[in-house]
Amino acid sequence: MSEKPAVNPYLAIMAGVVAVSFSALFVRLSSAPPLIIATYRLLFTFLLMAPVTLSRYRGGLAALGRRDVALAALSGLFLALHFVTWFVSLNYTTVASSVVLVTIQPVFVVIGSYFLFREKVPRLALFGGLLALCGSFIIGAGDFRIGWQAFFGDLLALLAAVFVSGYMLIGRKLRGGMSLSAYTFVVYGSSALALVCTSFASRTPFGPYPATDWVLFLALAVVCTIGGHTIFNWVIRYVPASNVAVSILGEPLGAIVWASIFLREYPTGRQMVGAGCIFAGLYLFTRVSARKGN
Repeated sequence: MSEKPAVNPYLAIMAGVVAVSFSALFVRLSSAPPLIIATYRLLFTFLLMAPVTLSRYRGGLAALGRRDVALAALSGLFLALHFVTWFVSLNYTTVASSVVLVTIQPVFVVIGSYFLFREKVPRLALFGGLLALCGSFIIGAGDFRIGWQAFFGDLLALLAAVFVSGYMLIGRKLRGGMSLSAYTFVVYGSSALALVCTSFASRTPFGPYPATDWVLFLALAVVCTIGGHTIFNWVIRYVPASNVAVSILGEPLGAIVWASIFLREYPTGRQMVGAGCIFAGLYLFTRVSARKGN
């Protein structure tokens, strides 16, 4: 795909999956409105990364064309919409159900990758991806609640999956010829700007909030965004978007573990079976994809 990466992309993906698996827990522990949580997450991320980008990688920014900037900004808008819709969904349904529906994104990414990039997935790898996806459905099936409130939360989580798929597909298109620092600067900057403007327009208060909330905002930025999404943005230059999306199916496993420990939302036998399917599917998918040279 391009130069050989210094770090195994699939190991980096797994590290990123662990990092993003904390997102749902941090959001549920915060007392702030979902829009503000998303705003501070992206704003802190941008403020932490911008000085390094501007001091060390200004050349990459100066080389960007208008089309690349516009597409990266659109990617940032998709990311902002993803965070808002997903964070709101966590107020209406369980962590397991919300995270499972968000990780249905491979369905949309694989379809988009085929039509946009003509990426083909080996049949055995595709079977592994489908097995992992089935595991996600198994995890969520026993946790869905009956009623309009839960249905609304599930719908928002599904919409969040659509938005993050658009974010990943644009990243796949741009990262082949754009440096990671330049791409994340525009994406996180435009995403933060969109969220700040939306918060102002909706008159959502920017404070005051308890000290624990500010710690959670910072943790979402450092652990989940820089340690998670930024890793995915680096990996996507070397690995097809569909591979990254299916690997992220491991996120529900971590999210359910943290929910069990800190929120006392314990997994059921059905969810444990689903976890086994996800592990098996991810192992098969990544091994076959790597063997095929993807």
